[in-house]
Amino acid sequence: MNESMDNIIEIDFLSEIKLEGDTEIKMGMEVVYSQEFLPTFETIPEGASVPKVEKAEFNGKSDSLFFNDGVRRIDFVLVYEDEDMKEIDKNRTFQKRKQRREYFEASLMKMGMELEAARSVVDEKLLFVKVHMPWDMLCTYAEVLHIKLPIQPNDLSTTSSPFNFLSCITRHFYPSEDLIAKETEYFTAPFEKDRLEYFYVKDRDLFFTPSMRSRMAYYILSRAPYEVRGNIKKFGVTKLLDGGVYKAAYPLHDCRFNVRSKEEECPNERYLLYNEWAHPKSFYKMQPLDLIRKYYGEKIGIYFAWLGFYTAMLALAAIVGLGCFIYGYTTQETSTWSKEVCDPLIGGNIVMCPQCDKECTYWRLNSTCESSKKLCIFDNYGTLVFAVFMAIWVTVFLEFWKRYQAELEYEWDTVEFLEQEEQPRPEYEAKCNHERINPVTRVKEKVPYTACGRCIRVSLGIGTVLFWIVLILASVVAIIVYRLAIFFSFSTRLQSDLKELEPFKEYVTAQMATSVTASIISFVVIMVLNILYERVAIWITDFELPRTKTDYENSLTLKMFLFQFVNYYSSCFYIAFAKGKVVGYPGQPVYLLGKYRNEECDPGGCLIELTTQLTVIMGGKAIWNNIQEVLLPWMKNLIFRYCTRVGSEKVIPRWEQDYQLQPIGKLGLFYEYLEMVIQFGFVTLFVASFPLAPVLALVNNLFEIRVDAWKIITQFRRVAILAVASNAMIIAFTSDMIPRLVYYWSFSVYPYGDHSSHTMQGYINNTLSVFDIQDFSNKSRPLQTPYWFNNSTTCRYRDFRYPPGHHRQYEYSIYYWHVIAAKMAFIIVVEHIVYLTKFVLSYVIPDVPYTVREQIKREKYLSQVILHETNLKLVTKRLKPVADKILKHNEDKEEEIMDLYF
Repeated sequence: MNESMDNIIEIDFLSEIKLEGDTEIKMGMEVVYSQEFLPTFETIPEGASVPKVEKAEFNGKSDSLFFNDGVRRIDFVLVYEDEDMKEIDKNRTFQKRKQRREYFEASLMKMGMELEAARSVVDEKLLFVKVHMPWDMLCTYAEVLHIKLPIQPNDLSTTSSPFNFLSCITRHFYPSEDLIAKETEYFTAPFEKDRLEYFYVKDRDLFFTPSMRSRMAYYILSRAPYEVRGNIKKFGVTKLLDGGVYKAAYPLHDCRFNVRSKEEECPNERYLLYNEWAHPKSFYKMQPLDLIRKYYGEKIGIYFAWLGFYTAMLALAAIVGLGCFIYGYTTQETSTWSKEVCDPLIGGNIVMCPQCDKECTYWRLNSTCESSKKLCIFDNYGTLVFAVFMAIWVTVFLEFWKRYQAELEYEWDTVEFLEQEEQPRPEYEAKCNHERINPVTRVKEKVPYTACGRCIRVSLGIGTVLFWIVLILASVVAIIVYRLAIFFSFSTRLQSDLKELEPFKEYVTAQMATSVTASIISFVVIMVLNILYERVAIWITDFELPRTKTDYENSLTLKMFLFQFVNYYSSCFYIAFAKGKVVGYPGQPVYLLGKYRNEECDPGGCLIELTTQLTVIMGGKAIWNNIQEVLLPWMKNLIFRYCTRVGSEKVIPRWEQDYQLQPIGKLGLFYEYLEMVIQFGFVTLFVASFPLAPVLALVNNLFEIRVDAWKIITQFRRVAILAVASNAMIIAFTSDMIPRLVYYWSFSVYPYGDHSSHTMQGYINNTLSVFDIQDFSNKSRPLQTPYWFNNSTTCRYRDFRYPPGHHRQYEYSIYYWHVIAAKMAFIIVVEHIVYLTKFVLSYVIPDVPYTVREQIKREKYLSQVILHETNLKLVTKRLKPVADKILKHNEDKEEEIMDLYF
């Protein structure tokens, strides 16, 4: 460009260079949006002169949150690299970026925003554009976004807690009230510009919180156009970020996290949050939820509220689960069935059939003595009680959370958020080129697709999700094949390979080695599929083009949860409900894919394998998440600061300090929520097999709260955003608890048993069926026999079948049908207990507390009073001229009559 164009440029709409990710909208009218969406928007005509942003030198105040004049607050910051200072040749792409940026900034200024640019102190190529929203603009968009603001202080008396006498102790577990004062409670109403006098405005500068201001600024930035070409408009800062026009866009932190601001009026909220919430020394303190919500907004506030509530509720489950584990650990040596397995006269004399074809050989039952003891830790009567307890715990958790959520929704002004009040996403508005009749208003409106187009988009999304779910199931089958193949290998070679490791030889069995290695491989596959699917799910959701941000998040959540549910839990469901269930018997085994013999469970059951799988997945997932969420951002920031380090004499402004932090993802806390939902599934769905799951989840969450707090406070820029039946089935189908109870109450005494009273003695012998080794097929017959086998003619296997010589040999015995009936009865009883508990708790515990209901009624009443008074004033104002005219007309008539009379 020549020198005459230093201050203004002429946009060349003919030299189009398509940048990736452009958002376009065809214009049938002059404006992009209706007045409801961008009431201050005015189109800059095509080819018009576009003013540049005024540049200002940094004034040396490193903690300042204002323009150089010290009056206008910075609501948002845009960062770009000056094309004129690039060392490479200025090509058309860079010139196009410059034109788009300057048109975008001109559009913002025309809409009423105030901008000021400052060059970087660290890197001269970088420029920071500071954005300020004047009062009038704030009022306009607060009304557009239906932001609820105070109308008067809450005048309802609060009921005192019955536990106030403990305040001298409990106050040490709360943030210091001297530092974080309790927020004043207000009645609120959706803001309306015309009724400003009815709102509680003590200070205009503080009326809109920084999180509200940044939310409104981002709303405008995401809808302002950056190019007009013919009947097409392109808009949105998101697309400019994707296209490299801007390098970053973010609101400012109010100060450094570890040093108070030097500015007198700075509230230092980030510093307070770090010291009273994110700092390790405050790990025992309750979270300052009101300050979190005030600083970061409702979405982040509600996440930490939910995480804190969930963690507190986990404490009770963890105590009971730990008690169940301790009970199992202390009774493993005295358990009747484990003693029978380990007894040389019982388990030592029971010869078990080979578990694979040809290469596997006979083995003694007491070789599984150690695994039998370990199984007793998790599979005992305490597990039965704990499974029922967890079924009730889930119901209690959900009921109390609904109650707590109602309180937060009222206190944080999200109780009356309606779907129709949420504005469409810019990406949705960009594609609105089809007309339809709105079913509610019966007027024409623009939509991005026809009914047929929407059907195609949704069908493609469903098809993609189903394809990936089938891919997961295929990976599960592949791991099952691995288990079958590696078990065969371990069975033939493991013991000989471990001769030198004599102390560990008795613990490392083929079954255990197969289970551990398969669990690790399964975890690796799960994480790889997660990484790949995340990209696909986001792409499909973008293609579906949901209307609002909530619709987008709901659609993505459904896809991610369906996928991750199958991905994380499919291997656990296989071990719990499929493994060892369809194996046939030694003379007629069942084969997978016609080649691999289905694997059997340990004589004590598959529960210990399910425990191993859960331990590997839960532990591995926690480690991976901490590396991904904490270590990587910290290392990126460290490397960035090292690469951009400057001399200690240079003062770096607030906006540049924040630029050195990591940007938070586009989906915000979506993955944090998803992580907790998956954990909740592990805690509730499979806890019967692993009583320590709530303990591990509790420890993880105690760290998660502080780690997430530390992460968003210190490592990230400020954001601008707003199982029951499975446990019964595990006890019934995976645990040996039901067969034990059936034996104890029915088969240990007459007419099935020989004991005079109910006992567990003889349980092991009773639950192992007999097989005649002459009935082996040539395909299954073992090639070798151990030296101690002698002249045995039978072996035992885990099942309930009639012995050889019986007229129904190898068919299911009466014991089998008793066990099946008991399992079904157990599931039905537990299910009814849970539903009865849920019904009683739902009746006893109201979803909305009484005090909150009263406050909501009071707030609605005040809103109606304001509305009535405003309408009354409006009618009076409009009728006053008419009334004055009538009165004047009557006075004139009276004067005429008086003149005629006299």
